[in-house]
Amino acid sequence: MSQTPKPEHEVILVESSDKELTQQCIDVRIRVFTDEQGFPLETEIDEYDKGDASVHFLLRLLPSLEPIGCIRLVKAKGKIGRLCVLKEYRKYGFGRDLMNKCHELAATKLGTREFQLHSQIPVIPFYAKLGYVPVGDQFDEEGAPHQKMVLTLPST
Repeated sequence: MSQTPKPEHEVILVESSDKELTQQCIDVRIRVFTDEQGFPLETEIDEYDKGDASVHFLLRLLPSLEPIGCIRLVKAKGKIGRLCVLKEYRKYGFGRDLMNKCHELAATKLGTREFQLHSQIPVIPFYAKLGYVPVGDQFDEEGAPHQKMVLTLPST
């Protein structure tokens, strides 16, 4: 049985001022969180999507530039959220690529070394493999159980 090769791709930093690329990120988020997972559209787009409070990291295929995943980083809090990859591309490990590139670009371009996130319970092991550690008790967020997790990157 042969394994399908990982498609060529890139992860780019998208500033909130780039409305076209930000909208591509939001469109992917809606497909995953609202259409697929059933979270309400009203809660998917929030105050961090307005102004310049956050940046996105957009995963797209090459050479087509088709958007297939993203992460949002709330700059002032170092809070990672809205990590998503379209269902048909989840078998390639793109979530790990997105997280690693987010850490790298946030550290080098934004000076962010401390990160936090609210993990859905089934994906805690994914974040733990990236070095995140649980903090506090589990809690409800948008009707689903979550766990706060944190990571501090080493100084270079």
